[in-house]
Amino acid sequence: MSKFEKDNYFKIDPEPHLLGDMEVINHFPGVQMWWRAIENIHRPLITGMPIEAYEGMEEWEMLKTADPNSLLAAMDKYGVDIACLLPESMMDTTGYTSRWCTNGGMAKIVESHPDRFMYQPNISPIKHKGVQNTIWELEYWVKEKGAKIFKFYPPEDTYINDPDLWPFYKKAEELNIVLDIHTGFCWVPPGKSKYALPIYLDDVARDFPGLKINAFHMGYPYCDDLNMIAMGHPNVFVCLSLLLPWALCAPRKFAKIIGEALRWVGPDKIIWGTDYAGYGAQIRSAVMGMRKFQIPEDMQKDFGYPSITDEDRKKIFGGNLARLLGVDTTKRRVK
Repeated sequence: MSKFEKDNYFKIDPEPHLLGDMEVINHFPGVQMWWRAIENIHRPLITGMPIEAYEGMEEWEMLKTADPNSLLAAMDKYGVDIACLLPESMMDTTGYTSRWCTNGGMAKIVESHPDRFMYQPNISPIKHKGVQNTIWELEYWVKEKGAKIFKFYPPEDTYINDPDLWPFYKKAEELNIVLDIHTGFCWVPPGKSKYALPIYLDDVARDFPGLKINAFHMGYPYCDDLNMIAMGHPNVFVCLSLLLPWALCAPRKFAKIIGEALRWVGPDKIIWGTDYAGYGAQIRSAVMGMRKFQIPEDMQKDFGYPSITDEDRKKIFGGNLARLLGVDTTKRRVK
């Protein structure tokens, strides 16, 4: 394994996806629509990537795999201490007949390496499968398995602020979990982007001020909306997952995204993430993107953005999420 310069940042990834065996569901038209979108997503995320971003990358990092050992290898190479494993639901792609990866399947992988992996049950789709059924599932994972972090994916279900979800949010607040919510465009049809607009978090955060909400993808392209909401609600955190490659290939674009978050939300409520979906390269770019990136001086001057300090990086890489999850960051877990 090629060497990679080590750092001292304790890293927790809230968004490493488990996709499961795609071969058995690839015949669904909705799944094929999803894959077509993925092919297009590659373009805006890696166009302009400098050649130095690939130096030291190994062939296995570019090969898609569901093998958790490959994930662990990437975590060790790039210094990621903990991954909160997230099984994809995406039931909208199969006409709600099949789930891509089950929470039980996720649990098996977590329990094979409990020092490196954490449970992150995907409780979607909440409304479609029944709010009371979802509450039962939530309580099971918290009380029987000790799960602390969960995922809700609105594009396959309903609006973030659908009043029918209020009993679920109430129970999530009572159980003191961290709730990761996809915000912004869904990126991958047939999911409905209109369900995930970050402005809808305003209603949820107001009525459930004790619910710890982590908004994935910075609400992109509605980052300003999300920043305004997170500024006003102490329980709303913003997550850089998916967007970090831009720190390498579109640095001024990324400077605006993180600069605005630092101004409006502050470094104590920004969370790092990879959006890993089977490629080690995704972990690489997320780590490289955050580790040394600095907002250009002219943008600091023109827009009032603060410079990114070493303390900021510690908080964003793992300190902020560790505080929410009760994780001790004083001892590294990477090999």
